[in-house]
Order: sequence, then C-alpha cells, then structure tokens
Amino acid sequence: MKHFILLISICFLCCNNAEVSSDSIKDYELYHNEAAEYCKQNNFNESYYFLVDLSIHSGKNRFFIYDFEFKKFLDKNLVTHGSCDQFEENPNKWKKVKFDNRINSHCSMSGKYKIGSRDYSSWGINVKYWLHGLESSNNTAVKRVVVLHSWDAVKNMEIYPRHSPLSWGCPAVSNEFMEKLDERLQQSKKPVLLWIIE
Repeated sequence: MKHFILLISICFLCCNNAEVSSDSIKDYELYHNEAAEYCKQNNFNESYYFLVDLSIHSGKNRFFIYDFEFKKFLDKNLVTHGSCDQFEENPNKWKKVKFDNRINSHCSMSGKYKIGSRDYSSWGINVKYWLHGLESSNNTAVKRVVVLHSWDAVKNMEIYPRHSPLSWGCPAVSNEFMEKLDERLQQSKKPVLLWIIE
C-alpha cells in the first residue's frame, strides 16, 4: 500500500512539473536582444519594453513587461487579439490568431510599434495610447485606430481554458493592468517599444 501511494505521488508530481515546465520552455532571449538594440539605435526607452506573444492561448498571460537591465519580466497579464472575420470566415478566431494589415480587417498586426501619445478612450479606464506601426506588417495601425487600451471584459488573471474576448485588432488589457501601464508610460521620457510576435 505504501508503495502504491508513493507511486501515485510521484506520478502526480511529474505531471505537475511537466505542466509548469511547458510554460517556461519558450526562450525570448533573441527578441529581448533585438529589442534592446532597436531601442538604443532609435532613441526609445532603454529600461524596458512590452512584448506580446499572440502564439499563447488568450486565456493565459501573454502581455509581458521586460526589464533590460535585470533581464527579467517585471509583470504579465492577459491581452486580446483581433477577430479577423471581416473579409473571410474565421471559425478558429478564438483559438488561433490571424494577422492582416488591411483597413477594416479587424485582425491583429504583428511587428514593432512605437507607443505614441496618451489620449481619451471610451473603453475601460478611459485612457488609450496611439500605436505607430514601424513595419510593413502593421503600418496601418493609426488609420485603423488600433490602440493600446483597457476593456472591462478583459480579466485581470488567467482564465484558461476559457478565452479572452476578441477585439477589432487592438491589444486590449484589463483595467487594473492598464493602470499599471499608464503610470509607467506617463513617467517615460522616451517612446516605449511594443512588439507583437506570433
């Protein structure tokens, strides 16, 4: 009986460790290094940047604040992705992100963004930041009004296996997380880099 209980305990621990390690397998070091160099070359904030990994399930944390000096994530939270269902059917829109730069596509756009000026939003805590796409994959961000804002419908903690709500392409976060981002962005004397990856 003792051996049976020991065997069950070992299996339980192994399964739990497997789950934990699967989340930590992803290595963002190349992104961090490229982001640090980009910020240095382009006179952006060199203390931190925002990394959004839309390959992660929308019910899990996938918006990260990365500190260049200490080489670690300072915070993380949920973020929405675009429904991408205006020009074609997208039955997998909850599970898998599709990217499209076209006006009115309601899709997410990958690539680097300069976080621009602070403005009024009718969503969440009534604050938004304009996003200026820096690549061909996201250079319509201003025309599409794809901005960083909060939304009451976005939770402030992981909800996996449930999904976060869909946006029209904006990376929308919880009100609580937006308050943290807003405080940080208001204190920055230089533009902050936001990088959406897939």
